[in-house]
Amino acid sequence: MPEQATPEPEPVAPEETGYTSDGVPTFDSVREKIETRYGTAIGSAELASETPEGRAVEEQYDARQRAAAERLAEIRKSMTGDDQ
Repeated sequence: MPEQATPEPEPVAPEETGYTSDGVPTFDSVREKIETRYGTAIGSAELASETPEGRAVEEQYDARQRAAAERLAEIRKSMTGDDQ
């Protein structure tokens, strides 16, 4: 019974796998991965801001920012000695 030779695997171009023959990711594959993650993050943020919970969190953040700015103004005023 003759043995069948196993065919050698076809070499795959780096553009198809996203990696070089040394296993290093190509620039295009890295850029694509970053763009995909960025797009997902932007989309998630937009969807989250449309929910009631998302709006409540934004309102809480804005209120904290205003309170922090007011407190900072008080501290600066007290350091300049304007209240004497």
